[in-house]
Amino acid sequence: MFYNLPKTVADLPESIPIFPLTGSILLPRCKLPLNIFEPRYLNMVFDSLCGGERIIGMVQPRPATTTEGSEPYAIGCAGRITAFEETTDGRVLINLTGLCRFRIVEELSLVRGYRRVKPDWLPFATDLIQIQDATISGEEVMKVLAPFFEAHHLRAEWSSLERIAGSDLIDVLSMNLPFPPEDKQALLEAADIHARFDTLRQIATLYAARDIDQATDTRH
Repeated sequence: MFYNLPKTVADLPESIPIFPLTGSILLPRCKLPLNIFEPRYLNMVFDSLCGGERIIGMVQPRPATTTEGSEPYAIGCAGRITAFEETTDGRVLINLTGLCRFRIVEELSLVRGYRRVKPDWLPFATDLIQIQDATISGEEVMKVLAPFFEAHHLRAEWSSLERIAGSDLIDVLSMNLPFPPEDKQALLEAADIHARFDTLRQIATLYAARDIDQATDTRH
C-alpha cells in the first residue's frame, strides 16, 4: 500500500502519539532508527501502522525530569514509519523519516498507555518543502567540525562526508553527534539551515575545548 506524503500542514493530523526520548531528535527528511520493546510503545507503533497515518512525534523530556510522566519540550518533530521489522524476541525495529516539526498545544488523554498531543504545525510549514541550500558545502561543514572530531577522537570518512550537500550534512550531524540533550534541542529548534549551522558551529567549538558529559543511553 502506498501513502501520499503531506504537501501542506493541512495534510497533517490534528493529534499524534509522542515518543519521549532523551538525547534523540528527528529532523525533516532525516531517518531515525528505533528499537521498540516497551508494551506501551509497541501499542503506539501498531496503532500507528493500523491507523493508516503511520505518524509519530519525537520529543525530548525537559531537563531534571524523567521520561516516565515527564513534561516534554514544547517543540518536537513528527516522522512517518517508513520501515518496520518484528524480531523473534518481541521487539519492533522501525525507521522514522522526518516530516515536519511541531509545537505542542496541549497533551491529550493516554491511549493504551502511550501519550498523545495536539500539535501546531503552522510555525514549521516550510519543513514540508525540500530546500537545498547551495551556499553551504559539505567541505565547509566538515572544516568547521574538524577540531571537535579531533578533540573527541571521532573517526570520519572525510572525503565522503564533504561530498554530501551541506544542508543535508548539517541535519544528519545535528541528529547523530554526541551532544547533550539541551544542545540537541537547540539544533532542533533552529529556525532554518543557516541558524542550525551557526548553532552547530557554536556547540562544536564549545565542546572542542571541553569534555562532553557521558552520553545518555537512548535505547527504548
